[in-house]
Formats: sequence, structure tokens, C-alpha cells
Amino acid sequence: MSIVYDILASAPGISILSFVALCLVSFLTSAVSAAFGLGGGAALVAVMASLMPPLAIIPVHAVVQVGSNFFRAILMRRNILFTWMPPFVVGTIIGAAIGGQIVFALPKYLLQGLIGVFVLYAVWGPKIKAMDPTRNRFATIGALASFATMFAGATGPLIAPFIKASTNNRMMTVATHAAFMSWQHGVKILAFGMLGFAFAPYLPLMTIMIFFGVVGTWSGGFILNWMDEKIFRRGFNLVLTVLAIRLLIEAGREIAV
Repeated sequence: MSIVYDILASAPGISILSFVALCLVSFLTSAVSAAFGLGGGAALVAVMASLMPPLAIIPVHAVVQVGSNFFRAILMRRNILFTWMPPFVVGTIIGAAIGGQIVFALPKYLLQGLIGVFVLYAVWGPKIKAMDPTRNRFATIGALASFATMFAGATGPLIAPFIKASTNNRMMTVATHAAFMSWQHGVKILAFGMLGFAFAPYLPLMTIMIFFGVVGTWSGGFILNWMDEKIFRRGFNLVLTVLAIRLLIEAGREIAV
């Protein structure tokens, strides 16, 4: 039991209850992403922003999302469209390099506020209209999304319209989106590592969250078979909205102090 306690208490600034909650949320949000292609990342970062030290949110989220998205991409590898991957990766590297110079200078309230606003926009904002896919456009969206993800964490909704416009069916859309997000989060991990973020203290938490995320990815279709999709989407959007509003309220309190 002492080993289990040591693991649960190992992450700096995170209580044992929060550790367990993050692992369970990783499972649930990965199941959501596996079933619908996106949405889980935004929910996960919203929860993490309420339970983790501010500077650890985005780097740890990136590691967990690589595990979830890469596993989903491997499962669906035959459906991935690689045509636009090279320019997207180039753009991602540029965006992460620029965003990385700014992110550590952000105060806690501003980071919480940015995540809260982004989650609300992802749920209720107008959907981005994608133009015809070209190399330049995928390089541009890669750079913009990568820059934004250094602050907001989950930018899947920004990329999704362009992936959808370039793919022929839902299986290809979900698989390609998972592959693109794996690259984006992977580059982000490298950027945070080069900027000096210490991943090691969070290794037990990240490992267990990735495990739960992999199980959630595999279980996604089974879990949602017995649930009405409309009811699920409404409930999911409501939960995301509450989490985002809570982050904005916390940010407002920080400003008021």
C-alpha cells in the first residue's frame, strides 16, 4: 500500500484525490475522442486547469494526448491520409517555437482565462469553415494551431474542419485527425523540454493517465453504443461549459485579489 500511496502522492502540487480524478477523466475523454474524433482533449485540459499547477497543465496534457492520439492513429493506420502531413508538421514546428517564447511568462489567471474562453468557443462558437486543402494552407493552419496550443492545450477543433474537407469518410477523418494531433502534441513536448520544463516529477501521473487513455480509446465505441448520441452531446457540452465558466470565475478572482 505504501508504494501505491507514494505513486499517488508523487506529482508536485497535485493531491491524491486529484491524481485519481485525472486518471479517470483521461479514460472518459479518450473514449469521447475515439467515438467522435475530437472533444476529449478540450474536456481534459479544462479539468486539468482546475486540478494542476498552471505551468504543468499544457506540457502534461501534451504527453497524455500523444499517448491517446497515437494509439488511435495506430489502430486506424490504414485510414490515415498522409498527403498534407509534411507541410502541417513544418508549420507546427514554427508555431510551437514562437509560442514557446511567450507561454511561461503568462500569469496563472491569464492562462486559466485563455483555456476557459477557448473551451467555450469550441463548444458554442461558430464552426471554422475550411477552404480547399493546399500545402500552404496546411502549413499555415499547423503554425496557427501549434501557436495556440502552447496556451490553450487542445486545438483539435481548429484543425478538424481542414481534415474533414480533405478526407472522404468518417474513418479517414478520425484517423487523420489523430495522426495530425499526435505530431502537434509531440512537437509541443519537444518545445517545452527545450524550454526547461521538468517532466520527470510528473512521470507516474502521465504514465497512468496514458494507460487509462489507451483503455478509453479502445473502449470508446463500446461505451457509447448504449448511449443516445444527442443526449450524450448535450450532456458533454454542458459539462464543458460548466468547467470553462469555473475557470473564468477563478481567473476573475485572481485578478480581483
